[in-house]
Amino acid sequence: MKKPSYVTEKALKAFIKSALEEDIQDGDHSTLSTIPKDLQQSAKLLVKQNCILAGVELAEIILKTFDKNLKIETFLKDGDAAKVGDIAFIVTGNARSILSTERLLLNCMQRMSGIATLTHEWDSRLVGTKTKLLDTRKTTPNFRMCEKWAVAIGGGTNHRYGLYDMIMLKDNHIDYNGSITNAVNMAKEYIKAHKKKLKIEVETRNLEEVREAINAKVDRIMLDNMDVPTMRQAVEMINGSCETEASGGITRDMLKEIASTGVTYISVGALTHSAENIDLSLKAVK
Repeated sequence: MKKPSYVTEKALKAFIKSALEEDIQDGDHSTLSTIPKDLQQSAKLLVKQNCILAGVELAEIILKTFDKNLKIETFLKDGDAAKVGDIAFIVTGNARSILSTERLLLNCMQRMSGIATLTHEWDSRLVGTKTKLLDTRKTTPNFRMCEKWAVAIGGGTNHRYGLYDMIMLKDNHIDYNGSITNAVNMAKEYIKAHKKKLKIEVETRNLEEVREAINAKVDRIMLDNMDVPTMRQAVEMINGSCETEASGGITRDMLKEIASTGVTYISVGALTHSAENIDLSLKAVK
């Protein structure tokens, strides 16, 4: 699949450089002390748990960044349904290079595959509806790019990437500012003054705040921690004047019912903060 726009060459290089420095520092001494410098070997990426595979493309980039002479033969791609015993790819080349990058590529692929698998499970419950599943900013510091990439691989939709690409006025913004109306007006003035192209979303906690957000004319209204009947009433009030987003306390079993209210999006932090790693191994080909 095509990489999301935030997965840039610059961002990938910075992430991989930092991750390798963290792990190797002045040398992979286990490998340097026991493996001949010019030894050529192969290793296979073995799937040990059924999953939606993610991180294959990233693993290849990690390997090639570390050693451009490594050869990768790929059998499965990002987004494929993998089963126990499958081989995702075989890497061939300098044995030292394979061993020194093993943990980084596995850490990335195990985490990303876990997120993609969980996202696929959640998103499958919205099949037949018009509602889209969103992730959130509840991500691991310095690993957000990979986690949100995994959500996209799993069939989900990315919410804003960071604080810079959307104005989201949440409860604390409103409480600190004093009112939704004033906060939205100030945000619109800020956008105009700084010549930004930013959408405005407002978090609402009750129907009174929904009504105020409607009158403030924003791009999206978040319905936070509302029960389904209240959410349904809010969507009817909004009546298509802007996008809507259900958020807060949402479980998989609630997805279909929430989608029936007509909300545009359902955002779920659990996609990234509660996904379990998938069991994968990089094994020597003997």
